[in-house]
Amino acid sequence: MQEGDERTLLISAPQEQLLTDVAEDLTSDRELNIGQMPFYIDELTSLSPDVGEPGSSGTIETGTGLLVRIPPWRCDDYGIENPGEEAVYWQPEHTIEPLREQVEANLDQKHDLFSPEYLPGPSDTEGDLFEGYELLKTFAVPLQVTADQELTFVLSKWQFNYTVRDDDHRRHLNLALDCGLGERNALGLGFCNLVEKRDPYGEPAAEVHG
Repeated sequence: MQEGDERTLLISAPQEQLLTDVAEDLTSDRELNIGQMPFYIDELTSLSPDVGEPGSSGTIETGTGLLVRIPPWRCDDYGIENPGEEAVYWQPEHTIEPLREQVEANLDQKHDLFSPEYLPGPSDTEGDLFEGYELLKTFAVPLQVTADQELTFVLSKWQFNYTVRDDDHRRHLNLALDCGLGERNALGLGFCNLVEKRDPYGEPAAEVHG
């Protein structure tokens, strides 16, 4: 990056009031510092991505790396060798099943945090969260997790295809857009973009947030 470059910063969260507070702060003070890099906010725009009503379909892409770790007590279930007691980073040779289950379990936790108790979570409903998984790449990246600690994570980038089954499935997919998928979302990992959307008749939707 160089002085004068323009960038788009996306801030996502399931709490509307939190986003409102951030927007008000950035409106009153247009300077934003990321580490030691100062930025000036030219414009703020509100986005409300929605996967669409039941029958709609589309594609969600991870804009940042997806972090999925398999707990040591689940490794035997998937036939994964784990000589230690640490979680194992998902890699393509582990097949899609452990990634699918860990992503859903993680979204269950977010559902418990941010959704009313009477509404069913992802694992309480029939059918998978996504109907298609396309792996774009895997890579390792070092991240500063605290002021004194840097860790290297094994990440993957994906395109997930979906068809909205019902209102519950719609809520779960939209929760993924708000919260991100996988672990360490507060570090920016697992951020999701809605890159393609079609209505129940198969026609392209007017608005896609990518």
